[in-house]
Amino acid sequence: MNEQDKALQGRRRWLLGSLGAVAAGAAVVSASSSAAQSSAPAAGFVPAQHVQDAWLDEVTGEHRAFLDSASTEGGLTAMHYANNLLSVQAEDYAGSESDFAVVVCFRHVSTPLGYNDAMWAKYGASLSAFMSFNDPKTDQAFMVNPLNMTRSDFASRGRTLSEMAGRGVRYAVCNRATRGISGMLARASGGDADAIYAELVANITENARMVPAGVMAVTRSQEYGYSLLYSG
Repeated sequence: MNEQDKALQGRRRWLLGSLGAVAAGAAVVSASSSAAQSSAPAAGFVPAQHVQDAWLDEVTGEHRAFLDSASTEGGLTAMHYANNLLSVQAEDYAGSESDFAVVVCFRHVSTPLGYNDAMWAKYGASLSAFMSFNDPKTDQAFMVNPLNMTRSDFASRGRTLSEMAGRGVRYAVCNRATRGISGMLARASGGDADAIYAELVANITENARMVPAGVMAVTRSQEYGYSLLYSG
């Protein structure tokens, strides 16, 4: 074999080796892709449903919105947002307010907004302190639920719990936070935390329900087809 033939044979071996490396790399990429696909969630995932959340399906409407609040300002603002959703549906979409299933959630610091006036009359000083919210006009604690006052200077823009309930809005009140609040009220009043807890549960506002945890209601609502709107 002359030198030219040896050189040609060497180039052939190099070319075949290069093609083999490319093929091996393609096989690795293909295998990695298959592994990634097999670890991805199965198509058509359907979340499990629980009896504690069944109420979310009882609220009728062509559209569903869940308004989440965790702060004082957020709880007040949620009422304004709820009004806007209902009004815009009727005024700008040629529909009616009943087209919307709206739930307002009071959790964390906004939780006391889900209690009725009897609880605010009894525990208003402590509840106002818990929410860091005194009447801006008098700097005094509230002795009625602030959301039962038609005050245009609040972020609720005068929308009250009873008005919005009459328009179909429902309320979710956090049980976990209520447990904590009952302990706080017991320490402030020298009362029994369990008895106060039972009292609060029995005195939530109209059209409301106590949910196991507000954060859980937020996530479950999305599994039931609700759009999530966080008000603060």
